[in-house]
Amino acid sequence: MKSTSAIVGAIVLLLVNAGVTMTLINLNNKKLNPVKDTAQQTAIANVRENDVTEAVRAVEPAVVSINVTQTQIVRGYSGFGWFDFFGGMPMERQVQSIGSGVIYDPSGYIVTNAHVVNGAIEIKVILPDKREFDAKLVGIDDTHDIAKLKISGSNLPYANLGRSTDIIIGEWAIALGNPYGMLMSDSKPTVSLGVISATNRSFEPQEGRSYRGMIQTDAAVNPGNSGGPLVNIRGEVIGINTFIISQSGGNIGIGFAIPAEQVMQILLSL
Repeated sequence: MKSTSAIVGAIVLLLVNAGVTMTLINLNNKKLNPVKDTAQQTAIANVRENDVTEAVRAVEPAVVSINVTQTQIVRGYSGFGWFDFFGGMPMERQVQSIGSGVIYDPSGYIVTNAHVVNGAIEIKVILPDKREFDAKLVGIDDTHDIAKLKISGSNLPYANLGRSTDIIIGEWAIALGNPYGMLMSDSKPTVSLGVISATNRSFEPQEGRSYRGMIQTDAAVNPGNSGGPLVNIRGEVIGINTFIISQSGGNIGIGFAIPAEQVMQILLSL
């Protein structure tokens, strides 16, 4: 019996020693050969990096938040006609609104929607790197809902306006912009991913605006995204996000962008 116990004890001791030895060997190997761990970390990082992240990285620095101060008429209506809420004639008040845009030229030209800056008495542009600029309204096309702004600064990032004639239905679409930007202190744009749902969508003119040949996407677009870029997997701006169709006012996967070629033609005329 004592002999059996001694044998079992010896086996346990040998196993413990073997385990300790293997642990020490592994630790020593890691110290002597850290390349293996580095290679594993690099492999994991490479899995996380993909075409979408590269496209976002290429365009994100040029996506701007546009803060607008507008003049609004405050008035009500009675059976006797229009009046302001304090009695007398209608009154003006200043209101704040926000939209998005993208710098498309290194000299500081920005494209956004006309409805973002309509009636603006002051336009401030905030870059993702937190630089702020007063923007000048260079030109506006209300009919096609495009506006051209200009800021003056050095080392300005910009994105390339790409082709929208070779869009493939079902290909990846990336929407960038600043939805609800006034609620956040971060100046970096929000990114949403979807696909091209359809092309050449046209709508009957409404409120004096004509939307023809629009790109439809299911990438999430919300209030504040207006004027931001719709980007393909190559990091090219293929459209300017303009509006959604929604009964609730929030994104339900039916967003529309003005094609890049149309945008460029309009910008050249402004």
